[in-house]
Amino acid sequence: MARKSIIAREIKRQKMVAKYAKLRAELKANGDYDALDKLPKNSSRVRLHNRCQLTGRPKGYMRQFGVSRVTFREMALKGLIPGVTKASW
Repeated sequence: MARKSIIAREIKRQKMVAKYAKLRAELKANGDYDALDKLPKNSSRVRLHNRCQLTGRPKGYMRQFGVSRVTFREMALKGLIPGVTKASW
């Protein structure tokens, strides 16, 4: 599991992106890049990183399910994800 501080930092970034989204869109539309440059760095969507919702793992993220590949496999084998079965042929 990821450190709590890393997960908290990511949540903080998500809140900041949501807070400045409208302002950033207006400034981009107007072409006011000097004002855009003065906004906080973490208010940009580019700085967000997808993380597993359960463990906070940053790598192996499956966008469709919102969890990492490790968590996905555990949940699928337990039958917690509807419609997902282990392949056999």
